[in-house]
Amino acid sequence: MLNLIQQQKNKMEKEEETERCNENEESQIIDEISNKLINGDVITKTEAARDMRSMIRNRNSCSGKIRVKFAGAGVIQPLVLMLSSQYHDAREASLLALLNLASRNERNKEQIVTCGAIPPLVKLLKFQDTSNLRELATAAILTLSATPNNKPAIANSEAVSLLIQSLSCGTIQGKVDAVTALYNLTTSKEEPTIVLDTSAALPLINLLRESRKYSKFADKIAALIELISKSEKGILAITEAEDGILTLVETIEDGSLVSTEHAVGTLLALCMSSRSKYRELILNEGAIPGLLRLTVYGTYKAQNKAKMLLNLLRNSSSEKRPCPFVLEEIVRDIAARIDGSGKTVKIVKKMLQDMVQRSIAKGSSCRP
Repeated sequence: MLNLIQQQKNKMEKEEETERCNENEESQIIDEISNKLINGDVITKTEAARDMRSMIRNRNSCSGKIRVKFAGAGVIQPLVLMLSSQYHDAREASLLALLNLASRNERNKEQIVTCGAIPPLVKLLKFQDTSNLRELATAAILTLSATPNNKPAIANSEAVSLLIQSLSCGTIQGKVDAVTALYNLTTSKEEPTIVLDTSAALPLINLLRESRKYSKFADKIAALIELISKSEKGILAITEAEDGILTLVETIEDGSLVSTEHAVGTLLALCMSSRSKYRELILNEGAIPGLLRLTVYGTYKAQNKAKMLLNLLRNSSSEKRPCPFVLEEIVRDIAARIDGSGKTVKIVKKMLQDMVQRSIAKGSSCRP
C-alpha cells in the first residue's frame, strides 16, 4: 500500500516537473518570437508573426494564456506598425497574427485599437486588387467591433462607408463579415452611433433575398434594413430596390422570430410614411398570410407591428390600434379587396381561425 502511494506521489512530481519544463520552454519561445517582432528586420518580423500565429493555433488547450503572454511581451505595437508595411507578406502575416491575438480576448482587442490599428486597417479596406488583404482587414474590423470600447473609434473612421462598399463586391465571407461588423456598430450604446448610408439598401436587399431567411445572417441584414427605413431617403431606397418589398414579405413568411420582427417593422415604416403610396404595393406582394401568422406566433413586438400594419392595409384607415377581437373585421375587409387566388383565401381563413382561437385561449379582451 505504501509502495502504491509512493508511486503515485512520484508520478505527480514527475508530471509537475514536466509541466514546469514545458512552461519554461514555452516562455522561452514566446520571448524569442517577441524579441524578433520588436527588434528584427522586415523579413524576421514576418517570420516571427507567422510563428506566433502557429503557436497560438497549435496549442488549443492553453491558447488563452499564450495570447496574454504575447501581449504582455509587447508584440501588439510592432504588429500594428507592420500593417503599413510596403510588403504584402508582412501585412498579411501581421493581420493574421493580430486576428489570433484578438480572438476571445477583450483586453487585446482594446489594446490593438489603442495602438492605432484602425487607420491602417481602413487603408487595407480600400484595396481593390485580387489579394486577400481586404478580406482579412474586414475580418479584423469585425473582430474589433465586437468590443464596446472600440466602437467609437471605428464609427469615427472611414470604415463604415468602406464596409458598405464591401456588401456589393468581394467574397461571400467578406460580405458576411461586413454585415456583421456593421450590425455590431449599429448596436452600440455609446456615442457616436452610426447612421447607415442609403446606398446600403440595395446590396442588403440582395443579400437578404439570397440568404436563408431563418439564419442569424438574415437576422442581422433585416435589422440593418429596418434601421435604414427610419429615414424618408432610406424608405425610398428600399422600395426602389428590385423586389425590395417582396423580399421583406418573404422574410415575414419564412424568417426567424428576429428577422420577421425587423421585416414587419420595415413594412410598417413604409406604410406609415405614405399609406397611399405603399399600401397597394404591400398588398400586391401577398403580405396578408404572413402578417396574420405574426399576429399569432410572432414576438410581442412583431405581433403589435403586424396588427398596426394590417389596420393600415384596410381600405379605410383608422388611427386606433386594432385589438384581437376586431382583427376578424380587418382581415375580412382586406380579403374582400385583394385579387387573391383560392389558395390565398384558404390561407387567410386558416390563419384567421388560428388567430381567433389563440386569442380565445389567452382569454384576451379589448375595449373599442
